[in-house]
Amino acid sequence: MCGIVGIFDFRGNREIDAGLLHRMNESQFHRGPDEGGTHREPGVGLGHRRLSIIDLSTGQQPLFNEDHSVVIVFNGEIYNFRELMAELAQLGHQFRTHSDTEVIVHAWEQWGERCVERLRGMFSFGLWDRNRSTLFLARDRLGIKPLYYACLDDGMLIFGSELKALLAHPRLRREIAPQAVEEYFAYGYIPEPKTIYRQAMKLPPGHTLTIRRGEPVPLPREYWDVPFRAHDAFDENEAAAQLHARVKEAVGSHLVAEVPLGAFLSGGVDSSAVVSAMAKLTDEPVNTCSISFGDAAYDESRYAQQVAALYQTRHHVDQVAQDDFGLIDKLASLYDEPFADSSAMPTYRVCELARKRVTVVLSGDGGDENLAGYRRYRWHMVEERLRSRLPLAARKPVFGLLGNLYPKADWAPRVLRAKSTFESLARDSVEGYFHSVSLLSDKMRRSLFAPAFRSELQDYQASEVLRRHARRAPTDDPLSLVQYLDMKTYLVGDILTKVDRASMAHGLEVRVPLLDHHLVEWISGLPSSLKLKGSEGKYIFKKSLQADLPHDILYRDKMGFAVPIASWFRGSLRTQLQARLQGPALRDTGFFDMAFIEEMCSHHQSGRRDYSAPLWSLLLFESFLRTHGASA
Repeated sequence: MCGIVGIFDFRGNREIDAGLLHRMNESQFHRGPDEGGTHREPGVGLGHRRLSIIDLSTGQQPLFNEDHSVVIVFNGEIYNFRELMAELAQLGHQFRTHSDTEVIVHAWEQWGERCVERLRGMFSFGLWDRNRSTLFLARDRLGIKPLYYACLDDGMLIFGSELKALLAHPRLRREIAPQAVEEYFAYGYIPEPKTIYRQAMKLPPGHTLTIRRGEPVPLPREYWDVPFRAHDAFDENEAAAQLHARVKEAVGSHLVAEVPLGAFLSGGVDSSAVVSAMAKLTDEPVNTCSISFGDAAYDESRYAQQVAALYQTRHHVDQVAQDDFGLIDKLASLYDEPFADSSAMPTYRVCELARKRVTVVLSGDGGDENLAGYRRYRWHMVEERLRSRLPLAARKPVFGLLGNLYPKADWAPRVLRAKSTFESLARDSVEGYFHSVSLLSDKMRRSLFAPAFRSELQDYQASEVLRRHARRAPTDDPLSLVQYLDMKTYLVGDILTKVDRASMAHGLEVRVPLLDHHLVEWISGLPSSLKLKGSEGKYIFKKSLQADLPHDILYRDKMGFAVPIASWFRGSLRTQLQARLQGPALRDTGFFDMAFIEEMCSHHQSGRRDYSAPLWSLLLFESFLRTHGASA
């Protein structure tokens, strides 16, 4: 795993500043502490920081073809590189290394832009072809590895694995994008392709960007999408058997490495399934890592210990302190833009623990989106059945009125939170799902933002992100549609971003076999009834694992990986929260109604309401502003 950067003059052949390229590259030292390298030629500069995983002796980058006309900087792993190497050698290509990086270079020479369709793995890369005067940027299908880019006013394009590499360039304007602020306070992260800055973008998952010197920078091109093509009919037992075999094959493909391997083990279904497959595929005991919490409401470590004992892993556990909020400002420097998922803190700690023993770990991320594991899917389908009985024109006034009249009950179980359900039923399917996943509701965002900022948004609403994806979704099945929306937004913008930054901060590579694109494609074709059956999410996955894992691992309630921020804000962080949210960083932006922020603090700390989610998002936004000096 590595960090990449680049500077490209798409208007001409101007000299690239060596010192600037070096500073951009070194800003990502943590992503590749083993080695670093740069390459410059007229109009092009590429940089690379290396974390050595495969071909430790000869895999240095930037890496060239035989005549040095093609050069690449690459972040990721190509799991089928040996098969591709053999195929390309038969086609006449000569290899000087045993690295997966060189395979991409020859794949480009052989297949051009379509080379990405042949790659199985997680990747982002920048490739310069001098003979074609072309810079080619690519990102893997699910967005496991990040890639940021910006077109500067002087005709230079810059790119990097993290925003901090772009921020090292003095010509990148640090102006905050108002629509990105609206999206952040709706989702808790900024969905692709936007970033917090007007000038910088994320290359979306499953896209490439081909820039030819002397031509305008085009829009990215999509080369893959989740297909949701139905399989030929087969019964439950056959589906479970096939799923079991395919998961095992995906895990096996992810074990290619020349360094120690391990796994995250939370005690949930997904990580336990990965560990089970690893234990059957390796001769040595699997190294497993878990985090425990002092608060039993958040602690799953006993379940992780149960799986570790079953498969005789080398299990390591660290306990996160109840007041581990010293990481708040650290998170701002890691993520480079506002990021409000509080589980980033324990994720950072479990990566820190894992890196003490291994260089590569496998994770169970992706199982919930693939196999309908989130509780919100269950509630969405209940609401969809109600929506199907009444047209929107009839639902909107009735349930809209009930939603306004019914009192809010944050403290109550979901089944008793009728206000939220009524509000959702007054909307269409996509808007209703947006309402269920929003960090702050539409009404709360309107109250939070100052009138001048609302005017600047020009009626833009963050729900447009989901609508944009829904308009081009390859399925109209109600459950598959919201899974698709999550894969396009929450999975890449939150889950994978969280894990990438937390792991790379420690020079740790995390692999996600449940997001192997062959597996994702096959699972997407399963009937929804095999994913969510009644109230049981991941139904067919759990059925496939019944011989491998105990019943209480498979069928217990999902706990998640959160931290007790509601109690922090009423206790240890009470004073700090008030000082920072009423301080100059937020006030000087002009974005916010400061009286409303003060009201939320007061009501939360008195126990009248649970405003922990909006207050946490504001605290992380304030930390971002102080850390990065962004401008409104």
